[in-house]
Amino acid sequence: MKNFFIHFFCIGFLSLNAQNSFDFKTVFEKSGGLETATYTETIEYYQNLAQLYPEIEIKEMGKTDNGFPLHLVIFNSDKEFDFKKIKESGKSTLLINNGIHPGEPDGIDASMMFLRDLAQNKKLKNQFKNTVIFIIPIYNIGGALNRNSTTRANQNGPKEYGFRGNARNFDLNRDFIKSDTKNMLAFAAIFHQINPDIFVDTHVSNGADYQYTLTHLFTQHNKLGGSLGSFLHDKMMPDILDDLNNKNIPATPYVNVFNTSPDKGFSQYFDSPRYSTGYTTLFNTLGVMIETHMLKSYPKRVEVTYEFLWSSLQFLSKNGQEIKLKRTIANQEFQSMKTYPIQWEIDSTKTSKLQFKGYEASYKKSEVTGLNRLFYDQTKPFDKEIIYYNYFKPAKEIEIPLAYIIPKAWWNVIDLLKANHIEMTVFDKDTTLLVDTYQIIDFKSRVKPYEGHFPHYQIKTNSIKKELKFLKGDYFVSTKQNGIRYLIETLEPEAPDSFFSWNFFDTILQEKEGFSPYVFEETAKEILKSNKHLNDLFEHKKNSDESFRKNAFAQLQFIYKNSEFAESSYLIYPIYRIH
Repeated sequence: MKNFFIHFFCIGFLSLNAQNSFDFKTVFEKSGGLETATYTETIEYYQNLAQLYPEIEIKEMGKTDNGFPLHLVIFNSDKEFDFKKIKESGKSTLLINNGIHPGEPDGIDASMMFLRDLAQNKKLKNQFKNTVIFIIPIYNIGGALNRNSTTRANQNGPKEYGFRGNARNFDLNRDFIKSDTKNMLAFAAIFHQINPDIFVDTHVSNGADYQYTLTHLFTQHNKLGGSLGSFLHDKMMPDILDDLNNKNIPATPYVNVFNTSPDKGFSQYFDSPRYSTGYTTLFNTLGVMIETHMLKSYPKRVEVTYEFLWSSLQFLSKNGQEIKLKRTIANQEFQSMKTYPIQWEIDSTKTSKLQFKGYEASYKKSEVTGLNRLFYDQTKPFDKEIIYYNYFKPAKEIEIPLAYIIPKAWWNVIDLLKANHIEMTVFDKDTTLLVDTYQIIDFKSRVKPYEGHFPHYQIKTNSIKKELKFLKGDYFVSTKQNGIRYLIETLEPEAPDSFFSWNFFDTILQEKEGFSPYVFEETAKEILKSNKHLNDLFEHKKNSDESFRKNAFAQLQFIYKNSEFAESSYLIYPIYRIH
């Protein structure tokens, strides 16, 4: 492998005299790999690049939670920066996202050097002339401004870094589907204007100790699905990893263990739509998240991140037209499907083998607690075959409806669909239709807040047919569109990151009316007299359930809930399906 620092320190000497007013050595390079650039230094660096190199432009793309704009840097050898014209050019597109967790700044520094080296090399500019590169310099600006040197307790450098939470303390890599933050709304605007062919998100992580500096999370290929999923698994991932190996950078899948040793094998991390690559998957973008190992030195981590960006660009340049074709086919495949998997589970009948480079792990007595602690012995490296569970299968599928109907009252849902370029038709008059809807029959909820919510899980529903009147201004949303996957993942309540699971519809889980027992007594008596079937059910429940028999209010409530007085909207999911 080339000497990383000699390579970059020489870059400054290769610049033309016209560059004298700019210093294109990064903070990272000037510090000998010990420091990362601040938010201000990062933006100024790209502004200087854009001022000198006409192939680069930096744009402000909406506000973030702390009021600062989200910047997007564009490299296009044609010097064309209009999104529509870039799409019309047919060029391949690469979107790189950095600093979603600013305490993991490897990609921030690597991307600055990556774009500089491309801009300063005429041969490379010509080689990649059919690819447009988009870089979000720092996504979590609020976290980047909250610099410290202590919150990444296990991390080996840099000296200072940002904080994981954003200006409102959201973890932005849990916000992609629910979109609580302005950051995500700005990202959605960027993403849909670009419609990237490949998306790379840069991170740092540590769940165990091992020899690798670079681990990867290519989006789960079964979930990506069809020919596109096969292409990612059988072509994109092996080709990029082979290119890295040729640069003496071994990489392994993200080591999905915590406080245990990976030598017995582990499973692929499942990136649901709350995560960046899970979200981009819904629009058939090939997504990969890289996680460098926080125990390795900061210079080494930045180096492998830098090289991964080059390997990704190289792959896209060679395969861009095939990727575009497969993305088009994927859109067609999903629109022709009859069913769609909304829940997944590991398929243990299919596994892969990894030749894993780890360290022997054992337990020894802790000098702090006096109890056993996990210990990795770096004097005992190993290279052995382990099992990798990287195949998933559907755990639940739904029949894809022809369309969804969304009452205009649910404007928060409608606004997010619009932000994600979902096509909708507005009823121009009141309309009565036979529809399917869901009754929520069971669910569990987190007892502690998680990312500003108390999400629901283990959701169970029952389908009900109803003839309902919809009002002028309500929305008809066909599933025959490119956003079909986003629609299903957000609007099907049993999907793990559905809007229902993220509490968008919690008002239907609460009754708004009730009864006073002393008044309802006479009404309940008349109800039972006029409804023999209900009376029989009531008597049976009293005879078979002692606690019910001894609870007067429970008995009146049973009659109330089985009468015309019960609220028709209670536990009825207010998004409707047409087949």
